[in-house]
Amino acid sequence: MTKAWTRWQDWVEVGLGVLVLLAPLVVDTSNAAMWTMIVLGALIAIDGLLSLAMPAMVYGEYVQMVLGAALFISPWVMGFSDMMAASWACWIGGVLTVAAGALAMPAANAAHSSGLAAGSH
Repeated sequence: MTKAWTRWQDWVEVGLGVLVLLAPLVVDTSNAAMWTMIVLGALIAIDGLLSLAMPAMVYGEYVQMVLGAALFISPWVMGFSDMMAASWACWIGGVLTVAAGALAMPAANAAHSSGLAAGSH
């Protein structure tokens, strides 16, 4: 059974979200790139925190993988693929977010199957 605030994959998700959120401070960005990174980074970190607090919330890992995929394609969709540092931050962050969500899925399923209440510690 997985206890709240203990799953390493979710801590990785929080860290990745914070790094993407703060990346515009150190890489050249356009307005679209900056806000894309801020919003998606914040959403990734928030979803990671929710998954940490509620380890049986399986759909949180699906949300995490969708956010990672959105981050990965964002340089092309938002038109900043020519900004290499910002693009690479999104591509690497997106791939790692999807991987962390996928790696957390078995633990989330196990916690859900064991009947772990969403808020129990």
